[in-house]
Amino acid sequence: MRIALFTYRGNMFCGGQGIYAAYLAREWKKAGHDVHVFAGPPLPELDEGIPLHEIPNDNVFAQPHPDFFDPQKPFSLLKPMSLWELGVSRMGVFPEMQTFGFRMMMRWKKIQERYRFDVVFDNQSLCWGLLAIQAMGVPVVSVIHHPLHIDREADFTIDPRLIKKVKRTLYFPLLMQQFVAPRLAKIVTVSEASRIEIERYFGIPQKQIPVVYNGTDPEVFHPCPEVEKETDLLFVGRTEDRKKGIGTMIEALSLLPDHVKLKIVDGRIPEDGLVPRLVRKYGLEDRVIILKELLSRDELVRQYSTARVALVPSFFEGFGFPASEAMACGLAVVANAAGALPEVVGSDGRTGRLVPQRDARAMADAIADILSEPGKAERMGEAARRRVERVFRWDDAAHNLTQVFEDTLRAADSRPRSA
Repeated sequence: MRIALFTYRGNMFCGGQGIYAAYLAREWKKAGHDVHVFAGPPLPELDEGIPLHEIPNDNVFAQPHPDFFDPQKPFSLLKPMSLWELGVSRMGVFPEMQTFGFRMMMRWKKIQERYRFDVVFDNQSLCWGLLAIQAMGVPVVSVIHHPLHIDREADFTIDPRLIKKVKRTLYFPLLMQQFVAPRLAKIVTVSEASRIEIERYFGIPQKQIPVVYNGTDPEVFHPCPEVEKETDLLFVGRTEDRKKGIGTMIEALSLLPDHVKLKIVDGRIPEDGLVPRLVRKYGLEDRVIILKELLSRDELVRQYSTARVALVPSFFEGFGFPASEAMACGLAVVANAAGALPEVVGSDGRTGRLVPQRDARAMADAIADILSEPGKAERMGEAARRRVERVFRWDDAAHNLTQVFEDTLRAADSRPRSA
């Protein structure tokens, strides 16, 4: 099968999009499929032999004047699409999904004449250009990791002021995605929790949405027994993302004995950000280690091994790579019983603990239980790694998506054609 994989941002270290695209491309290639990746900057790191087609943009979003101007390319912003990106981004709109789709649409005829792709797989851009590409004769299947409506609602909870609601509504391309998603050949998702939310926000019946779990690479994410334990607890993720539940996590730490320490790994913590403010509020300066460096993948794996328990206090996760990666590295997990986290961690208590959302006392009690006896966290961590190896395999994900593509192509071929 010839597969065109679209990912409007391919960064491997900024959320899970780049990881998702790179691993699926690798597994499809290993299975004998011809897969090409079309990506916007920052680009993914792909295995040798997988063609990468860059769809350039000027990356102007959130860059203050005059940083968005490159004196080495003084006329680059004079292109119509770049001018539009610059203009709407100054109003707080995130334009990259839309412009990625338009740029792909304008190139697609020549691309398809050359490569003859069977299917397009879209990594949740859900952009206008996909409808035009599909109208040119190639079915488009898109994954929705979770509806962006959830991110907006999390922001509303933190700051309910009208001006803030207007800004966050402008930021997310919700109307575009709500229009495009039901009109694509097929939507897939990565968890049962996300499937429920997709029906809620997009109106697509759950029975029409296949669930294909993500994988986690146990060869990359593995225990490092030579690394010394530095802390009891570890959080990995974007602390300024309001749905990550940072406030509950910091409050839970304040309820635990003074010898329990937490390390936070986030290379983008602002000086006046949520974490520094909460640490000062609860007087935890001596108990919170903040690692602000941007880490390579190998460095991140070693950081997982410096702790005993991983915390995932999110209010919603469409899947939850920090949970599955920590489990693969041999850590027990304390997570909210929210979104897909019960599907990832498991609900039998063998790999960690699930706690109610926004309940700092319940989180503190779960942590204390795991740390209460020698070896308990380690036994849970071993069970967690076994669960990842058994349930969350990238080769399974790639195979199951290929089955979705084949079913979609058969359905397209069986539709009656007009005279």
